[in-house]
Amino acid sequence: MGYQKLGVIGAMKEEIEMFHAHLQDTQETVKAGITFVEGTLHGQRIVLCRSGVGKVNAAVTTQLLIDTFGVEAIVFTGVAGAVDPALNVGDLVVSTDLMQHDVDVTALGFPRGTIPYQESSVFTANKELRELAAAVSREKFEGRVLEGRILSGDQFIASREVVSTLHSELQGACVEMEGAAVAQVCTMNEVPFVVIRSMSDKADGSAHVNFAEFTQLASEHSFQIVDGMLLRLQA
Repeated sequence: MGYQKLGVIGAMKEEIEMFHAHLQDTQETVKAGITFVEGTLHGQRIVLCRSGVGKVNAAVTTQLLIDTFGVEAIVFTGVAGAVDPALNVGDLVVSTDLMQHDVDVTALGFPRGTIPYQESSVFTANKELRELAAAVSREKFEGRVLEGRILSGDQFIASREVVSTLHSELQGACVEMEGAAVAQVCTMNEVPFVVIRSMSDKADGSAHVNFAEFTQLASEHSFQIVDGMLLRLQA
């Protein structure tokens, strides 16, 4: 499972700044206001970028990575709020699949999260990338890794009631604001992907307190996993 060029996306500066410190032979290109940095890490060619927050930003970034930079696979990494009660701050979720929790056409009879008139609304991560991400995660953070569904929406969730609903109705493990958009674009383009999220908060009433405090730690965990994946891809 080798790739000529791999896309690596984070939504925020904190989520990708550790990569900048390790990239070699870098070259920057700006498209649609997004800075794409091409370089190598452990001999693997990657294109690193900060998408910005939200599904539209993530979708635009993903399509540009595919069309303009010709990446053969995409890894999205960063922080998320825990939805599964078993998860704690600092734990990790590797995506099995992703869906958009804020798509709501229930008034017309569609189940929550369903994109009307589309073949699928749940987007499955690439099996090999998922297994690789999970293996590296468990090696580095034994007992703190869950493979599960990641939910995305253009909302910062900070309510115990909403968290409970996301878990019970949509079987979510964690919630964030970009992953399902990346997953949908990759699926439409037949590009392998995986999303790796480190829990920065519990997505409940304390989210605004925990988020800033734990984002740095969670970002370091995410970097360690992607770094380990790149080492194995080149082995």
